[in-house]
Amino acid sequence: MTLVRSLSVTSLNGLPQWEDEDLPVEDLLLFEVAWEVTNKVGGIYTVIQTKAKITADEWGENYFLIGPYFEQNVKTQVEVCEPPNPAIKKAVDTLKGQGCQVFFGRWLIEGSPYVMLFDIGSAAWNLDRWKGEFWDACNIGIPFHDREANDALIFGSLTAWFFKELSSQFDDTPNLIAHFHEWQAGAGLILSRFRKLPVATIFTTHATLLGRYLCAANIDFYNKLDQFDIDREAGDRQIYHRYCMERASVHCAHVFTTVSQITAIEAEHMLKRKADVITPNGLNIKKFSAMHEFQNLHAMYKARIQEFIRGHFYGHLDFNLARTLFFFIAGRYEYSNKGADIFLEALSRLNFLLRVHRSDVTVVVFFIMPAKTNNFNVETLKGQAIRKQLWDTAQSVKEKFGKKLYDALLKGEIPDLNKILDRDDLTIMKRAIFSTQRQSLPPVTTHNMIDDSNDPILNTIRRIGLFNNRTDRVKVILHPEFLSSTSPLLPMDYEDFVRGCHLGVFPSYYEPWGYTPAECTVMGIPSVTTNLSGFGCFVQEHVADPAAYGIYIVDRRFRSPDESCNQLTQFLYGFCQQSRRQRIIQRNRTERLSDLLDWRYLGRYYMHARHLALSRTFPDKFEMEPNAPPKTDGFRYPRPSSVPPSPSASQHSSPHHSEGEDEDEDERYDEEEEAERDRQNIKSPFSLGVLPQGKKKQHGEYRN
Repeated sequence: MTLVRSLSVTSLNGLPQWEDEDLPVEDLLLFEVAWEVTNKVGGIYTVIQTKAKITADEWGENYFLIGPYFEQNVKTQVEVCEPPNPAIKKAVDTLKGQGCQVFFGRWLIEGSPYVMLFDIGSAAWNLDRWKGEFWDACNIGIPFHDREANDALIFGSLTAWFFKELSSQFDDTPNLIAHFHEWQAGAGLILSRFRKLPVATIFTTHATLLGRYLCAANIDFYNKLDQFDIDREAGDRQIYHRYCMERASVHCAHVFTTVSQITAIEAEHMLKRKADVITPNGLNIKKFSAMHEFQNLHAMYKARIQEFIRGHFYGHLDFNLARTLFFFIAGRYEYSNKGADIFLEALSRLNFLLRVHRSDVTVVVFFIMPAKTNNFNVETLKGQAIRKQLWDTAQSVKEKFGKKLYDALLKGEIPDLNKILDRDDLTIMKRAIFSTQRQSLPPVTTHNMIDDSNDPILNTIRRIGLFNNRTDRVKVILHPEFLSSTSPLLPMDYEDFVRGCHLGVFPSYYEPWGYTPAECTVMGIPSVTTNLSGFGCFVQEHVADPAAYGIYIVDRRFRSPDESCNQLTQFLYGFCQQSRRQRIIQRNRTERLSDLLDWRYLGRYYMHARHLALSRTFPDKFEMEPNAPPKTDGFRYPRPSSVPPSPSASQHSSPHHSEGEDEDEDERYDEEEEAERDRQNIKSPFSLGVLPQGKKKQHGEYRN
């Protein structure tokens, strides 16, 4: 089976110049159409938002985003203005003249791209007519009870109508490119092709509809890709019409792209078309002027997490916070897809290992996965209140102590420490100590869960017995809500929280890309991913020794569930054995991989897709060698040259650290010197020829 492979990038110092012929952007108009333009639902919002700056820099005033109108989003994110292009203004006015509300303005994000937002409600009176036209175009009927599919059809019909009004004003130039993301935007692509509009179309699937449903049902997905009765599976899940919209969009597009190699394999079986281009997801990378700055941020936000831990575990704080590591998993509450099942099992085994070896390391694990809740847990709020009360008590006693000490020193006396604290001070301190006593264990969840008896995470915690006992070296905290700096419980934004943790763990079974480990990487935080995630495959291709750079890749494709769980446990236990200095070295290496994920580099795959679409739509104007991949050199980050080559390879032979080694933790570490060693160790780039042949499914692949 031929796979379209995401081409490698080059060195730590940057990529070679783009060798493909530049497009005449002054004679082109580029539109990106997605349901998540200014409307945060999932990861596609992050893709579009972060990519907007490099696209706007390249296309200038000829780049536009099209999405649905939601009043609250426009009020907070969009600066409304008139369209600068006369042709676009005329097309917008035509739609407005027919009773459709269209809002135009600048999206207030980096790059400030133009956005055009269609009010779905104002055009809903056309729904029945547009359903008939859609049936005529592709024989797909949409049931009245599926609100999301009906809204997608209205949105797509408005998009195609706009392209018709716009393209009718042009004879030769400018040519139009329309890039559609996901099935919600696909109706506009289908109708544009049916009406033979002169528009070069691209369709990107970030995850197939049916793939997500099948994996959520714990089906042996990757082993049975070629065995599914697609129509029956979609029908059984009552999403057949959505699946047909997605598949029709894929086959109507001039160019079809996916975000990763693993998703390309999935799409070939689910949607019956090979991807023309792999377009990996990137991020806007903001480099610090000094390498140690992100280490300072880690220390600062770690201290804030420690404050929360002091309150949450009051009365049971018998572990050393200086020897405590913070792990976390975050994302949609998809228990199996996101790997929460294997993670919890690995934590149970890690707890056993740390206790057997009498390790002084404690691991606190956060599950940041939104679920239905009533409100904050009273016991959790009480813990933070007690922590604050103790802090105020300590400050008042310290102030009195300091004043008495100051007065004694002014008199030239050494104060009697037995008399410097009076009876009242001792009483206050005793009362503070008594207030920290609790009869119950620290809660495993911060909120009151709705139907907690059927919650899969809580049920697994009950089964494996991780109840935050004093003897447990692994403590668990489920935070079933997205983080916010305005929270009274853990007042931190997600980015700040990630910076304060030591390790992100994302052992996903179904993850077409995986922004969470990518975000950890650019912030210099090591992470765990899998070879079934797009990000994991991308890293395996570009990094010779991912673990040395702080990215641990669990094999969930060719190992049994138990073997994968053991491998994850080994990664976690090895990380716990690292010294503080080793973790600092590893974080520096992890942060240097951020070059791989910069949109300034990965944006070229989108350039290639646009050029390919133009050459297929307007072959007389744009030429391109058929099936040519982007002409760029390949590169693999080598194994670091410094010693130790990998923190995991230099673990202690015994679970206890020696005294000499602890003293060495504060040894000066030169980040620049270490980075220069790695740069000198870079292999010479190798060129990629034809697209490589992918591996066929091997016997022994397991469903995890």
